[in-house]
Amino acid sequence: MLIHKEGHLTIFIAFLFVAVILLTFNHIFPDQTWFHIIFYAVGLWFFIMIIRFFRNPKRGLNGGENIISCPADGKVVVIEKTYEPEYFKDQRIQVSIFMSARNVHVNWFPVSGMIKYFYYHEGKHMVAFDPKSSLENERATTVIQTDRGKEILIRQIAGAVARRIVTYPKVGFPEEQGDELGFIKFGSRVDLLLPLDTKLDISLNQLVTGKQTIIGYLG
Repeated sequence: MLIHKEGHLTIFIAFLFVAVILLTFNHIFPDQTWFHIIFYAVGLWFFIMIIRFFRNPKRGLNGGENIISCPADGKVVVIEKTYEPEYFKDQRIQVSIFMSARNVHVNWFPVSGMIKYFYYHEGKHMVAFDPKSSLENERATTVIQTDRGKEILIRQIAGAVARRIVTYPKVGFPEEQGDELGFIKFGSRVDLLLPLDTKLDISLNQLVTGKQTIIGYLG
């Protein structure tokens, strides 16, 4: 299992934290009991969960020129027509994917194209499945334009626990479908704002897999 680069420091800190707690506990209570075994198991479980959160699976891409590939692992929590006020300032189809702490938290580009816009917003940290989180939480907005002129907005949204959004692309540079868009730490959400003529191939509450599930097809 590969570990994402964004997790290296966090995993090291978690290792030190667990080690200090266990060593201190053993120093205070040197006689080994069944409670020690439980305590060790909890510490090991916590450390494994931290490592698991930063896993970075290597997957093949299920994509193509008109295919919108899924940008994240998780569950589809919103499919609706909505007004997008930041960039398009018109009606778009919104698809929102909620990522729990158990999901892979790498984000990928759903299409190939040129980066037209990027903006990072400071904000609140409401639970990511709250509809208000799209416009009120800490978030990063990226717009990519395909060779056919279609623009897709991808919004990374921090959740109640997440405190850091990482986004790699730069305006004016090209990106390939399936390349890494970024990473969000500890529970979050990704919104896609799509053209109205997009043909969707997903349903509400569907579990989706990044780079593998097809979100839909550009018109």
